[in-house]
Amino acid sequence: MEIHEEVLSLLDEVLCLDGRALSFDADTPLLGSLTELDSMAVIAVIQEIETRFGIEVPDDEVDGSSFATVGTVVDFVRRLSRA
Repeated sequence: MEIHEEVLSLLDEVLCLDGRALSFDADTPLLGSLTELDSMAVIAVIQEIETRFGIEVPDDEVDGSSFATVGTVVDFVRRLSRA
């Protein structure tokens, strides 16, 4: 599965969106726009990113801009996957 689709699936499951996330595109706003994505949910999303993609997310890599849109989350995962 491509990273974009996997991120959509991950967001849908972790945030309990009942399939809504599967129609999101790269420009769909998340943090600050999606009520389900609060500070605690960000932690759960990060934990699931680590599990699904087999990467470790360093604390200094986490900031709000990484979760601004679906596209920024995908870029975040891609960047950390290469590190």
